[in-house]
Amino acid sequence: MPASPLRHSVVALRARIPDDAFTAGVLGTERTGSGVVIGANGLVLTIGYLITEADEVWLTRHDGRVVAGHALAYDQETGFGLVKAVGDLDLPALPLGNSTSAKVGTRITLADGIGQAVEGEIVARQEFAGYWEYLLDSAIFTAPAHPSWGGAALVGADGRLLGIGSLRLEMMQDGEVAAINMSVPIDLLKPILDDLVTRGRTPAPPRPWLGAYAAEQNGEVIVMSVADGGPAAAAGLRRGDVIAELRDKEVQGLADFYRTLWSSGPVGTELPLRVVRDGRENWLRVKPIDRAALLRHAPPGRDGSRRPQ
Repeated sequence: MPASPLRHSVVALRARIPDDAFTAGVLGTERTGSGVVIGANGLVLTIGYLITEADEVWLTRHDGRVVAGHALAYDQETGFGLVKAVGDLDLPALPLGNSTSAKVGTRITLADGIGQAVEGEIVARQEFAGYWEYLLDSAIFTAPAHPSWGGAALVGADGRLLGIGSLRLEMMQDGEVAAINMSVPIDLLKPILDDLVTRGRTPAPPRPWLGAYAAEQNGEVIVMSVADGGPAAAAGLRRGDVIAELRDKEVQGLADFYRTLWSSGPVGTELPLRVVRDGRENWLRVKPIDRAALLRHAPPGRDGSRRPQ
């Protein structure tokens, strides 16, 4: 698609998070990235970690004009975030594409809100498990990597939005390490968009959350750290523990661990957890919670509502 129309639909985003917010220590209190206009009424789609617990959001257009925004919603399951412009953004919406049909080799453009665009291709479509208790069944991986990926617009050759930039990673290509980007597929947004706009969340029950930041190594799930005040810390889980069994089911990798956790019953259900610590087995009991209970909620809009329309 021509560079100019795409540039007009992608904005720079800056968010301020209170010092005492739960995510401030990990994600910082000043977050910058991009967002994509997807509604004529100033609705902007971004990656959720940029606006989690934000009390101020500012959107900068291609011409430098700055418009205040309101953090409308953050969906922890997909990772998407929504911002509503408080003033008149007056920018064209980018149409949503079909990310399911985007295959390896598909040509793409990844564009940020400050005028940088990288042309490349999809190099992989595969499962992605993030250490923060996050899982995508079929994430989109593209190369070459964009230097400003957070919230960037992943666009196909037809000018439609295929996904939102989330991470910068590395992969082996032709025997060498190459930088790539991971984007969240746009098709995950379509079934939940109306609920996010009108209710700020989906009607699905919250996923059980442990607050255990873990990595997979040779098929083992190893705890890197635990969130202060989270269920894992309360249960006595420690850095270096190998999570071997959850709810009487042997853990076979990070994705398997998450799926077992999320299918283990509603939030608050106490679960048995077998860990290997310094070569010895230990049994712990952990009671997952709704992660959202630890987060500061967005302040009311100017009209006094929680989520202005």
